Amino acid sequence: MISQERKQAIMKEYARTEGDTGSVEVQVAVLTDEINTLTEHMKKNPKDYHSNRGLMKKIGHRRNLMAYLRKSDVNRYRDLVARLGLRK
Repeated sequence: MISQERKQAIMKEYARTEGDTGSVEVQVAVLTDEINTLTEHMKKNPKDYHSNRGLMKKIGHRRNLMAYLRKSDVNRYRDLVARLGLRK
């Protein structure tokens, strides 16, 4: 779980307009930060199956959002991948 201040900072950085909290870019950025946090947790606690399930759900959600963005606007997709440093 990320702190509210961290989440607000991410939203402010990736928002398309002032007060934007629900665009695909913001959602993917927040999910990416949560995924990175959970990945570090799983390295320390490999038998935590409940957290592993949550991690897999977040990865799937991010994958679906990225597929939607890729279909709707390729330029925004490429910019987001470059900004977040994702492999795709």
